[in-house]
Amino acid sequence: MTDGPNLLGDYVRARRELVTPEQVGIPVMGVRRVPGLRREEVAMLAGISVDYYLRLEQGRDRNPSVQVLESIARVLRLDEDATAHLLLLGADRPRRHRTRPRPRKETVPSSIAKLVATLQIPALVEGRYFDVLAANTLATALSPRFTAGANRLLSLFLDPAEQALYPYWEGAAGGMVAGFRESVGTDTDDPRFIELVGELSLASPLFSRLWARHDVQACEAAPKHIEHPQVGGLQLNRERLSIDGAPGQTLVVYHPDPGTDSADRLALLASVIQPSVRM
Repeated sequence: MTDGPNLLGDYVRARRELVTPEQVGIPVMGVRRVPGLRREEVAMLAGISVDYYLRLEQGRDRNPSVQVLESIARVLRLDEDATAHLLLLGADRPRRHRTRPRPRKETVPSSIAKLVATLQIPALVEGRYFDVLAANTLATALSPRFTAGANRLLSLFLDPAEQALYPYWEGAAGGMVAGFRESVGTDTDDPRFIELVGELSLASPLFSRLWARHDVQACEAAPKHIEHPQVGGLQLNRERLSIDGAPGQTLVVYHPDPGTDSADRLALLASVIQPSVRM
């Protein structure tokens, strides 16, 4: 089956172009006309024929063995998350057709909505496509874009006020794009995915460049520095917790280390608001 998007071929081609000959020990002689590695170089290093690798990139063979994919991942210097994504793209599965049921609207479980409302730290629920599904008032006070109905990607790439919160927002943007690709996986025919990628590609040259790299990275816990316009710099820990019974939904909380200036500043921010949940 060769109809439909060539997800596997697009991915290995993009990643091939990001690996230099020097990184894999190939001497460079003369002028190279292509960025990164040539197809024949990847094939040689992976131990497969050039013709077979060409069929993979062109989408004429979409179900290579795990061993072949792992060899290609090694050559392309893919990390664990990127390798898992490559294996997913090459998995032997039936392609879904347009007659498949539309995905149901993402609804936050009532118990999680109550939990978000009662937490005394900024908390929100994100959907699979980084839509904000619920947020408490302290989260909205941290960023007005942390509110139900907003989308984290659109906010970060298109809203200057959101970008101003992050001193190194372009680095944060790269991580978010990589996390978005990991979250979506192979469901690239979903209308919400198509809508988001289309809007961002047209409106943000930075998003277009990052998306073309095909970076993949799981969204995990990480420290975040936020320059809040009212209380100043906040160094917060961000935790991301999967929600049982709600596939694709994530509870995101921000908390400071106890006894720090950031804890005092977050307490100051909390003192002027009344915690509640916005749905």
